[in-house]
Amino acid sequence: MEIAEWTEQQLRTRLTLLSESQFVYLYTPWCGTCKMTEKMLQVVMTLMPDLPIVKSNVNFCPQLVQSWKIESVPCIVHLKQHGITDKRYRMQGVDDLLQWFQKSISCAEL
Repeated sequence: MEIAEWTEQQLRTRLTLLSESQFVYLYTPWCGTCKMTEKMLQVVMTLMPDLPIVKSNVNFCPQLVQSWKIESVPCIVHLKQHGITDKRYRMQGVDDLLQWFQKSISCAEL
């Protein structure tokens, strides 16, 4: 399952219409850790096919990176209607990511 890629403009436009949780995976194409994270995300998406996640190359969204105060990549940002609820920089493994997504989604539903 492929993660849809959004441009900075798509992120800005679609996130203003956000009514539920959304995750944004921020990466750079030459980052080895980013490539490993994307492979882990592929497994997570197989287990959670309805996971609301998109990806964006930070090289093409500098204003968003600055306004979201992104410190490094890879980074997964959890957004809800009122903005950023969490950022994750450390990807320890598929199990850890899966638990984080499940916890984030269940907390968002409360």
